[in-house]
Amino acid sequence: MPPLDMSGKPVSFFEFWPGWVFYAPVALQWIWNGLKYRSFGLPLVANPGIELSGMVGESKDAILSLAGETAKPWILPYIMWEKTAMPPETQAHQALTALHQAGLGFPVVAKPDLGCRGAGVRLVENKGELEEYLRLFPDGARLMLQEKAPYNAEAGVFYVRYPGQDKGQIFSMTLKYNPFVVGDGESNLAQLIDEDSRAGKLSHLYRSRHEDKLDLVLAKGETFRLAFAGSHSRGAIFRDGRDYISEALVERLDEIFDDFPGYYYGRIDLKFRDIASLMRGEDFVLLEVNGASSEAAHIWDRGATIKSAFSTLLAQYRMLFEIGNLQRKAGHKVPSLMDLYRAWRKEKALVRDYPSTD
Repeated sequence: MPPLDMSGKPVSFFEFWPGWVFYAPVALQWIWNGLKYRSFGLPLVANPGIELSGMVGESKDAILSLAGETAKPWILPYIMWEKTAMPPETQAHQALTALHQAGLGFPVVAKPDLGCRGAGVRLVENKGELEEYLRLFPDGARLMLQEKAPYNAEAGVFYVRYPGQDKGQIFSMTLKYNPFVVGDGESNLAQLIDEDSRAGKLSHLYRSRHEDKLDLVLAKGETFRLAFAGSHSRGAIFRDGRDYISEALVERLDEIFDDFPGYYYGRIDLKFRDIASLMRGEDFVLLEVNGASSEAAHIWDRGATIKSAFSTLLAQYRMLFEIGNLQRKAGHKVPSLMDLYRAWRKEKALVRDYPSTD
């Protein structure tokens, strides 16, 4: 990863506003575009290969399963598992057998099939941790057990291609950094979190996640990672990566998404060897492919302005309506907003019962 500069202001003044406040202009624009195009549901058909275009309640597995033979090698391998009422010990044993049959083993990343913003994502390094994850996971819900990436560097790449076009565009690139604190040999973890310029502003996230380690005193120079999941709402640090967007990477994504029928718009979460390799379109793996509700996450860079953030979001949803309108003209049926509401209710109920996030 490019070096992380932590000098200057730790967060932007709007970085952790409530979502309903931040998205108010988007809601107003949605109403305007709905009247303009005579349909409020066009964003729900922009990606016709995905249920509700991936606006809410989309299955990670269903999206990744769109990949054909050209695209599959770029996806980090995984298996799916449905939680049942059987004892967690039994299911962990069965899941481990399925992992071995797929050529996988520990460590794996466990994550819900339906979920957003890093909900329920954990690094699982042994059978005991898998049993604990299954014990906490809601019955009847599906989860993904995905191979831990061979690379540590992570980015969110927002890719858009209009129907009928041979070439797409990278609308946004965001570099994702795991936050950490460094021990001084005297302070405990709670003190290190509170005294850190950025972590101190998010202490409610980090303290609750590591409440069993808050009294731990780190040796001088010892680092402690505060978050594993590359999600801003879970405490990851985001930086604008637009300077690293390259023609070679666009061409590689065009090649991959030529083999993803029904996908035109969204953010690809990936891990890569190093920034130079990524710019060459090489040595990276896809963790997830997200749909219509994706954010161009560079807006959470501390240096972003409120004007640029709103401008980005409004441009996103303008494109979403334009693509949805083209899909409607191509004969795709537009779902109703009631379909969206039902899916949102289902996802919300599940997310409430997911295990905590690493």
